[in-house]
Amino acid sequence: MKILIIGFLAFFGWSALSTHLYVCKIKGLCSEPAAKQIEMVNNKDTIAVDTLRKPLAAEEAVLPGNLNIYFAFDKSEFNSDAGIDKYFNESNTYLNQNSQARLSITGHTDAIGTDEYNQALGYRRAQSVQRYFESKGISANKIIIESKGEKAPLDDNNTAAGRTNNRRTVITIKK
Repeated sequence: MKILIIGFLAFFGWSALSTHLYVCKIKGLCSEPAAKQIEMVNNKDTIAVDTLRKPLAAEEAVLPGNLNIYFAFDKSEFNSDAGIDKYFNESNTYLNQNSQARLSITGHTDAIGTDEYNQALGYRRAQSVQRYFESKGISANKIIIESKGEKAPLDDNNTAAGRTNNRRTVITIKK
């Protein structure tokens, strides 16, 4: 029994010593805490914004719906308004976050005039909207334009109100 007690004490002493050597001498984790001088903080090093309430990642932009811009009879110029500017901001944000997305602008006309003339007028309307979006900052390679002319009416071409609804460009975002 004495041998077991002596063996246990020897084993305990050896393990304590080896642990002390490993932790303190090899790893250097037993040193007394030394007093360190902390640098003075200047105003340039401080954070001026509330980082706790600010989201870490940018919020994902929402895909804006379609926008119709209506034109006067036989005209391809339009005046922007708050709705168009709002659509521009939403679509620009979405296009910047989604590199594969494109802005599609399709020009339409009513049924008055020849097919060839209406096809060209629809294209001029789409180009007019394209120039507006490019002037506001959307890259030309992000915009696709086309004309449907009178081939895709939204309303009845036999009434004045219907023809007015058909003179438009439709702006959509294609993924």
